[in-house]
Amino acid sequence: VIGVPLAKLAMKVMAGRTLQNLGFLEVPQCSHIAIKEAVFPFTKLGVSDVLLGPEMRSTGEVMGIDQSFGWAFAKSQAATGLPIPLNGAALLSVKDTDKPAALGIAQCLVSLGFSITATKGTASFLKEHGITVQTVNKVNEGRPHIGDLIKNKDLAMVINTVGDKTSQEDSAPIRTAAVFGGIPYFTTMQGAQAAVFGIEAMKKTALTVKSLQEYHRRPV
Repeated sequence: VIGVPLAKLAMKVMAGRTLQNLGFLEVPQCSHIAIKEAVFPFTKLGVSDVLLGPEMRSTGEVMGIDQSFGWAFAKSQAATGLPIPLNGAALLSVKDTDKPAALGIAQCLVSLGFSITATKGTASFLKEHGITVQTVNKVNEGRPHIGDLIKNKDLAMVINTVGDKTSQEDSAPIRTAAVFGGIPYFTTMQGAQAAVFGIEAMKKTALTVKSLQEYHRRPV
């Protein structure tokens, strides 16, 4: 990413060389941003919940590189096979402490042309703050529920955060349905905000493609 073979340099340092005699005393300044994303084979494993834990292991990694954070993130998500959508309905179902942040994200999504769907608690909070919301049941609350919306391709993306063990178990069907429905999902507010930046970048600027050599080219 920075144009320096760090693994090779590390091996030489382990063998007794110093960074000084290797000529690596400063980290090169880069004008680009690189975002690495892990790839998990959830659909092949048939897991009951896709919420990441310390026992999870990815089967690979992808990376997005661009001059802007938004495009770098968008590229990284596209490389996983679940590209960020440019329109449609966004589902929000978040824990209480994340609701203020969810409000800001919902406002951004609405300004970008999305409609908002939310579970009861999140929907109530958003409505109190002026957001137009379609309320939907969780899977265990009766039909029509989130699973039906996903099956009918009525959702473009899912934002779901959990608090305690009970809420994690209650919302597991949301995340699992999103994965098996091929819908991008985000389980942290940081990830959701990054997705908003990606959508903004894709709507406002054109895609650019460069080789690694072009990114690492040094001025003569």
